[in-house]
Amino acid sequence: MTALPGETPGTGGTDTPQDAVSPPDEAGAQEPTADADPASDAAGAAEVVDPASTEAAESDAGAEAEAASTEGAPEAEDASTDTEGASADADTEAASTDAASPAPELSEAQAELAAQRELRERIEQRKAAKAAPIAAGAGLSGTAADLLAAVRAVESGEKTGSAFFASPAPAQAPRRPAPAAAQPPRTPVPQAAPAPQSASPEALEAVRAVLVEGGAPEALARPAVGALGEQVGELLRTDPWQLLALPGVRPEQADGFARALLGAGCGPDDGRRTAALVGWVLERAALQGHTALDAGDVRAALAERAVSDPDAAVREAVEEGVALLFQEGGDEEPEETEAEADGTDEGRLAPDADTPREPVRILLGLDRYALAEESLADGLARLVNTCEKAADWAEAAAAAPSPSAAELIRTTAAAGLVAHSGGEAARAEPAALIAAARGLGLRAFGAAHSEDGRRRLAEATGDPDTAVTLAGLLSGAQGPGRDEDGALALDLLVVLDAPQLDVEGAAVLVEALADGARLVLSGDPGVLGSAGAGRVFADVLAARTCPQVVSRTPDPGPIGELVSGIGIGELNQVDAPGKEVVIVPVRDAGEAVHRTVQLVADSVPRAFSIPADETQVITVGHGGAAGTRVLNEALKQRLNPGPGRFGGFDPGDRVVHVPAPGRAVPGVVRSADAEGLHLDCGGVPVVVPQERVESSVRHGWALSAHQAAGMRWPAAVVVLPGDAAQGLSRPWVYTAFGRGERHLSVVHGVDQALPHAVAQVPAQERTTRLRPLLEALPTPDAAS
Repeated sequence: MTALPGETPGTGGTDTPQDAVSPPDEAGAQEPTADADPASDAAGAAEVVDPASTEAAESDAGAEAEAASTEGAPEAEDASTDTEGASADADTEAASTDAASPAPELSEAQAELAAQRELRERIEQRKAAKAAPIAAGAGLSGTAADLLAAVRAVESGEKTGSAFFASPAPAQAPRRPAPAAAQPPRTPVPQAAPAPQSASPEALEAVRAVLVEGGAPEALARPAVGALGEQVGELLRTDPWQLLALPGVRPEQADGFARALLGAGCGPDDGRRTAALVGWVLERAALQGHTALDAGDVRAALAERAVSDPDAAVREAVEEGVALLFQEGGDEEPEETEAEADGTDEGRLAPDADTPREPVRILLGLDRYALAEESLADGLARLVNTCEKAADWAEAAAAAPSPSAAELIRTTAAAGLVAHSGGEAARAEPAALIAAARGLGLRAFGAAHSEDGRRRLAEATGDPDTAVTLAGLLSGAQGPGRDEDGALALDLLVVLDAPQLDVEGAAVLVEALADGARLVLSGDPGVLGSAGAGRVFADVLAARTCPQVVSRTPDPGPIGELVSGIGIGELNQVDAPGKEVVIVPVRDAGEAVHRTVQLVADSVPRAFSIPADETQVITVGHGGAAGTRVLNEALKQRLNPGPGRFGGFDPGDRVVHVPAPGRAVPGVVRSADAEGLHLDCGGVPVVVPQERVESSVRHGWALSAHQAAGMRWPAAVVVLPGDAAQGLSRPWVYTAFGRGERHLSVVHGVDQALPHAVAQVPAQERTTRLRPLLEALPTPDAAS
């Protein structure tokens, strides 16, 4: 398939009302946001319905007019709160996941947890160990110069950094934690779902008292202890705006909480408030996929929150370590040298007379993402430069099943890092690479984003032991385990669904690879990007720091032809003699829900012999008149009615389990008992503790496009009600339409917004620093 390279849209979230201070009611379910292009409707990209394909005799089929159509877009601003909450708890959930699986000796899961802790420790080391000022910025003036001066004051020692941090920097940690002995490959062991970190009764009682005094719900007590520690009661009493660190809390709610506790002693320019607001703005940006924000955007956001001096607020936040400051662009050092030699302002200006200077951009970012990007860039350069490049894989390449597979094998033989792009059919090429490498005696594995992707990869390689999920590989539940140095015991790793890699997960993965290992990042650049911050695959492609292989294998059939056209901005009519693609026009959301249930329960099973449990509904978001909540309720009533006696669920319910933000694991409810809700997730039993069912499990007959990314079903029904028009984008349509293997039905109510989105609404920009970091690294084997 020909896919449109580009940037992936960020995540928006679900539809928890933003005026209610309460934990999110949809766990981690994240949805991309894509702003509609205000330009006019696209010319030349039209949706075509073949009247000849309509079979009027079947009034309940609802799928008789052939056409191409797309999927809905994310919801409005009120859709972001749930995702914010999920992302804010990501680190706590990661820690609790490993804590829930004790072992008598250091396991791979514990090793991975230690590796993640190391990343956090290096953040503190980075802030404490830097002694030199930023080596650029002399040519700046005004606000930009003030911002740089604030950072230099801390780094040069004029202002002590220890005054701004609660604890000293930890001692240097080893590169990787090493288990006592190498771990042999083994079959996956079912694990319980992660449990929240335990909180002492005293801490809960203390924070409840403060919350009640400030007028906040007591239900926030446990999340507060998990996010801010055992001393959260005292912390909130002295700095009430720390409440913004909790899921679902907005500035106006934190302001009310602060006024109730502090009375007239607080105001909009209180330093505690402005520092918390800077962190909140950057956390919200991370939910949209950004790892950094332009300083001007941060100041504008503060001004909207009644901060009278945003410049001073940003400077103070940088001094206190709430945010880090970075400079992008500009190459002032040659001009500075000449200016110093001349000693005059004219000397400073002379070199610029004929040579335009690159604009300087000042960015602010959170230290966790800054370190992750820097660690990832260093790790990728290490793989590029430590790989043994004299390997002779010519015979394996000659036996490859396709020219593109042969090219991938030859390229991987000579490089430590390779980027491979292509559509669904192109997944056969990484499978051929894994088989070829294993034939050469190498320890080669492929990691997919989902259990469904792992299954499809195992079928392609013919060896189930070669395929793992990325989460299973890092936790140690799947794959080869670790060697004596703590690195993953493999020689070649192919990461499929690479656009779903966020920057923190990618940094942990690359850190776990030994020197000399080969890494292949493979994926479709046209799909929606990661649920977490960053755009790793797009940045690697754009930086051109490694060889790139573009598949020439097209996706077959009418669905493949349709999706390939969408990838280049064209919504074409496709011939679908077997009704592989049909469109069901609807007038309103109520009709959309009715027709969707009819398609899943009756029309698709009758016409294609695809049972309802193998048909996936994909819609615009979680709220609204035709969102996942409404559709799931309607589909449950039709397909598996019941009282919901297990926390709203019954045996046989299709659900999606969200063990961590960005990971949506489809499953089926089997039973429930004192331990929790028992699920079957792709053949793996999972037990979700009772206290986590409400926050991490939801019905799964209908998913968002972001949750469906990286998975495929025999049939897909994409629902596009009229209120989805403003959120449609090309990557969203591309992702939704590509989820069906044999059949795609589109419940269509957005009229011309569909071709307009495909032609004129590209991926939403993400602000990241990985690309310039990669471009600046010494990689002698980088592609030209």
